[in-house]
Amino acid sequence: MSAADTFPKDFFKQFKNKEEFHSFFNDLFKQGVEEMLKAELDAHLGYEKHSKEGYGSGNNRNGSYQKKIKTDSLGDMVLNIPRDRNSEFEPQIIPKGQRMSDKLEEAITGMYSRGMTTSDICAQVKEIYGVDVSEGTISNVTNRIIEHVKEWQNRPLEQVYFTVWMDGIMLKVRQNGKYINKCIYIVIGLKNDGLKEVLGMWLAETESAAFWLSVLTDLKARGVEDILIACTDNLTGFTQAIKGAFPNAVTQLCIVHQIRNSCKFVVWKDRKEFCSDLKNIYAAPNIEAAEKALLAMDLKWGTKYKYAIQSWQNNWENLTQYFNYPLEIRKIIYTTNTIENLNRGIRKYTKTKVQFIDDNAALKAVYLSIRNIEQKWDMPIQNWGIILHQFLTIFENRCKLF
Repeated sequence: MSAADTFPKDFFKQFKNKEEFHSFFNDLFKQGVEEMLKAELDAHLGYEKHSKEGYGSGNNRNGSYQKKIKTDSLGDMVLNIPRDRNSEFEPQIIPKGQRMSDKLEEAITGMYSRGMTTSDICAQVKEIYGVDVSEGTISNVTNRIIEHVKEWQNRPLEQVYFTVWMDGIMLKVRQNGKYINKCIYIVIGLKNDGLKEVLGMWLAETESAAFWLSVLTDLKARGVEDILIACTDNLTGFTQAIKGAFPNAVTQLCIVHQIRNSCKFVVWKDRKEFCSDLKNIYAAPNIEAAEKALLAMDLKWGTKYKYAIQSWQNNWENLTQYFNYPLEIRKIIYTTNTIENLNRGIRKYTKTKVQFIDDNAALKAVYLSIRNIEQKWDMPIQNWGIILHQFLTIFENRCKLF
């Protein structure tokens, strides 16, 4: 339902121009906020105005004072701030030294980041705060997120990342009047304290190795000097792109992606047995055992599923790098599950936004999703003490701890 549907048809005839219309709604917003302030004072004092419970309480209402408040979305506004006789009341919706709308805008941004539509947010703000805000105001509030995105995207990064996971997520975005698939490239880095962080996001129409090279070049420009191990899917040219930017990086192709890709060539009735045999390769204790298992796969399945076996043979070097490392490191580099989990989280937060009106709308939603997810990354990865020791031993001259 639009704002116009809320009022009788004759309602809008009272306004001679746009300025009168805006003035009316600013007053309505002002009244709503002032009522919220009064409710805050009631809660602070512990009794409502004119209530007998206030007699002898030791504190009571003491009129109000005017305060000019700056808001980003509604301009300057003069509010009547209630006060108590003991001068102990400090409003939460208008904290000292902050804009009037900070608390409200923070709530709006939080709802937006969790996938709520602008119309849903309008209804929720009305229900919780008793304030009418338009969808245009919601958009104005959330549009300021783009400035935060730019600052975040250009922030300096660590000099060395022990591991990075790289992948893209596809979203429907409107361009030239049509909704098309666009790819948001995402990189997660493992720092020397065992914590993960999203290094950035980059938007393009398709996922390609050439664009990944530009992503890696951007990381270098922001201070990244070295990547020890890079985990990716087997996009054609991906390994070459990584080597072009970070020639010393070890590249490990995702085993899970490889299994999925090779199974595309296998009929359904054979997949269970085929995958069981594949496990002898990727779960082998060492590279020698893995090579024997691959040879056995070729002898058993090579004639029937030539291309499935060839996909392992052709990518063998980049599929088996994890065999060069202890089990603790193997577990974190043999698959891109780390970033796929992030992508699933992003889709969870953006599932109500199946299409985005422009690039900025997509970037806002993904950025806020990442921000929510990263709040949970407050502990080092499991067994970090052991893993750190292993990295320092293997990459002694390339690790930087300070």
